[in-house]
Amino acid sequence: MKKVVVIICSIVCLCGLTSPIHSQSVAYNQMYRTIIENGDTVWMVLMRPVYCFPPLKFKNSKEEKYYWRTVRDVKKTLPYAKLVYNALIETYEYIQTLPEKERKAHLKRMEKELFKEYKPVLKTFTYSQAKLLIKLIDRECNQSSFNLIKAFLGGFRANVWQTFGSLFGVSLKKEWEPEGSDKMLERICILVESGQL
Repeated sequence: MKKVVVIICSIVCLCGLTSPIHSQSVAYNQMYRTIIENGDTVWMVLMRPVYCFPPLKFKNSKEEKYYWRTVRDVKKTLPYAKLVYNALIETYEYIQTLPEKERKAHLKRMEKELFKEYKPVLKTFTYSQAKLLIKLIDRECNQSSFNLIKAFLGGFRANVWQTFGSLFGVSLKKEWEPEGSDKMLERICILVESGQL
């Protein structure tokens, strides 16, 4: 079952992974800047936003362990979701410049390269981390994994992977609900992205 989820995550990641992950944190080009305003030089310091949430109250130690396990999983999978988003934009822009025949050849070549490069990494993911990666890809790309696969690899292959995943409890069509069932995950993602967690 774990292998199936890893394979599905590999297919979703095929939609644009092209470079390795370097860091989980957001890096600014310049931390300090100066601007000249009305003849005066003013120093500016770029700071990350600070998010405030009400403190968490756990009912028992099992719930607290689940929370910290989820934090660990988000820290491991969120960089890959961001990588998919960045690579998706690059790939889409590049593919638009190619003729139809070359697009298909490029996507096939890219698929082989990505399987070779990222399959070993995705195999290390647990079942819950793989499911979380599918959700986080939807969060970052603002599209379900099913739609991404359909756009790049075609409707037939997307339906095959959706059917295959549903046999093991993984839905590629599930959408990100930041105000609903994914409220706690959204909170964790925001805190991880801002460096507060």
